[in-house]
Amino acid sequence: MGRGAALGRSLLRAAMLLALCPGAAGGTWMWLGIAAAGGPEKPGCASPPLSPGQQELCRQKPELVPAIREGARLGLQECRSQFRHERWDCRPPPAAPRRPPAAFGQQLNSGTKESAFVYAVTAAGLVHAVTRSCSAGNVTECSCDTKLQGGGSASEGWHWGGCSDDIHYGMSFSRSFLDAPIRNASGKSGNGLLAMNLHNNEAGRQAVAKLMSVDCRCHGVSGSCAVKTCWKTMSSFEKIGRFLKDKYENSIQISDKLKRKLRRKEKSQRKIPIQKEDLLYVYKSPNYCVEDQKLGIPGTQGRECNRTSDGPDGCNLLCCGRGYNTHVVRHVERCECKFIWCCYVRCRRCETMTDVHTCK
Repeated sequence: MGRGAALGRSLLRAAMLLALCPGAAGGTWMWLGIAAAGGPEKPGCASPPLSPGQQELCRQKPELVPAIREGARLGLQECRSQFRHERWDCRPPPAAPRRPPAAFGQQLNSGTKESAFVYAVTAAGLVHAVTRSCSAGNVTECSCDTKLQGGGSASEGWHWGGCSDDIHYGMSFSRSFLDAPIRNASGKSGNGLLAMNLHNNEAGRQAVAKLMSVDCRCHGVSGSCAVKTCWKTMSSFEKIGRFLKDKYENSIQISDKLKRKLRRKEKSQRKIPIQKEDLLYVYKSPNYCVEDQKLGIPGTQGRECNRTSDGPDGCNLLCCGRGYNTHVVRHVERCECKFIWCCYVRCRRCETMTDVHTCK
């Protein structure tokens, strides 16, 4: 009981901080991803709940608004994909009436491992979407990475060409759009939770940069590949999501008291340096098994589980030991279709019965 009460007080302090400093979250922009994914459409992005600085960037760079939406959608989609079998599945509770839809619920402001992943994956999504937009020629002030044009190695038979993704512009814009609201809220004294969010934003950007790859195309007589034209390209966002999920699994708990720099909570480990790609969290995760409306946790009751799996999607783990219900679902579809001359298709009506298991 004492541990649960302490966790509740910790999350409450985080919520109060972000309520007093709404720009501190730096993540209210994420609701744009819901509209991009088929939710309620909003005109432009120069309106609340964006920070004043973000609204100004929207006004200055209207051609980037679609990329901002796409970045939020990428982050939201990949988060749900990576956690679709977990107790926390990156899906928020139902939106309150007369409020904009919440992309991630209270977990965005909780300072937990889940919050760390959300900040990282959405920052990475923004870099990815803006960079793609530059390479596609949709933005006037950026295009392909011109620093790589004309170089290469004649002795090794290759040279830079094509259109290399200009990740530098994407990372710079992501810092301006996402980090400035957090820095403005934290002030000179700083705060452990806000510093954590800044670090995780950068960890997401570094993931995109780290996973850049080189693609080449051969030129020569009869496909001899005497000369190769090469260019740098970003990895698929699915690969970036898997990389960040691995970082989530190995995330580092840090002290909530910020001194000169971020430091590990465990004193015995403080000599181990924190890397740029590491995901950091302040508070331990709450219990995601049972619904908690105050913390915005929907619980796992009613979630579909896999009876034969030993993984996180298995009924034993996902249902938290509560057991599961089984019901039979009937599927009816057309099958064994044949073309009859002339001119129609004749099909049989086939039925299949499937067992579906849901958590109690």
